[in-house]
Amino acid sequence: MRVTLGGERFEVTTKVYIREEQWSTEAGKMKGNSEEAKRTNSLLDAMRVRAFDYQREILNEGKPLTMDTFKVKWLDIVTERPRMLLEIFEHHNKQMKELVGKEFSPLTYERYKTSKSHTHDFLKWKYNINDMNINDLNFEFITDYEFWLKSERKCDHNTSMKYLSNFKKIVNICLKNGWLPRNPFLGYKMTKREIERPYLSQEELSAISAKTFQAARINQVRDIFLFCCYTGLAYADVKKLTRSEIATGIDGEKWIFTHRQKTESATRLPLLPPAQEILDRYKEHVQCINNGLLLPVLSNQKMNTYLKEIADACNIIKKMTMHTARHTFATTVTLTNGVPIETVSKLLGHKNLKTTQHYAKILDLKVSQDMSMLRSKFTVTRIEKTETGT
Repeated sequence: MRVTLGGERFEVTTKVYIREEQWSTEAGKMKGNSEEAKRTNSLLDAMRVRAFDYQREILNEGKPLTMDTFKVKWLDIVTERPRMLLEIFEHHNKQMKELVGKEFSPLTYERYKTSKSHTHDFLKWKYNINDMNINDLNFEFITDYEFWLKSERKCDHNTSMKYLSNFKKIVNICLKNGWLPRNPFLGYKMTKREIERPYLSQEELSAISAKTFQAARINQVRDIFLFCCYTGLAYADVKKLTRSEIATGIDGEKWIFTHRQKTESATRLPLLPPAQEILDRYKEHVQCINNGLLLPVLSNQKMNTYLKEIADACNIIKKMTMHTARHTFATTVTLTNGVPIETVSKLLGHKNLKTTQHYAKILDLKVSQDMSMLRSKFTVTRIEKTETGT
């Protein structure tokens, strides 16, 4: 078969053999109506149609119709190296690393590194390969990945969803660049399960405040924990808090002006009296003076270890970590005392109210207070009706 295009010729054998006298040069096909002639001519017609189909495909793709583009189609030559999943993941992570401290926190970068590592381990477990063509991604891959995270990695449901959410970002990059013909997440639902987040009641908070420990280190951890209970700051934020971040606010009182490490969002917090008392206590602490910090914060692991001792000493059976302080601020310190949830969201440095609702649950005490006000209105109305005889 010969294809002529722009003066160039491309010849390819049909791999069909017949006797010379059976061939019609004028018609370009085998002579006669025998079964052999019908099969041969049908095959040649199919090749001719295929050539014109490729011509149409090239034009529809917006590519120039040249002999080279035709050859690529006919010979099925792969001109581009396949895009590999983990290579794209690694490229994303390298770019993220360059933006740590600018657009992303170190914690976010570490989470994506772990996510890439999990993806590699899953590929070895399921396919015994180190990487895969992104075109091989499908719905089965996603569901099997979830199963692997829960069964092999022993991740709980919400943690598995976080890793899949990270993976979905990589898939979305491929989709937006036109590298993927279909979305493997189509029809897959990523839902997080509601979990109970422990927080301290006012009685438990008071018990910790009143308790004095023999070891100075435990008293120090107790104070930092209480400071977080009265400010809502996360461990990473209180650890980096400097003296320069305390300034006079709009009301003439002391405020904290800082940025959340996790989201880089600006946070402005009025200093409540209990929090100010704790800062005054460590004003002359050597570690604080030398490093320009407000509080001498230990490692997160040590803080949580000492907090377990503090909980035991105060007969608190709840699991107490540094994050418990943030929940306590959102519930016991603010919401229970009538602070609107919109204000609590702002104080916590959240970007949307939905995030705050996971922290701040409406407590029974607050419900009781609100319903008491409503009950009193109905009582007054009933008395008025009785007095007027209606």
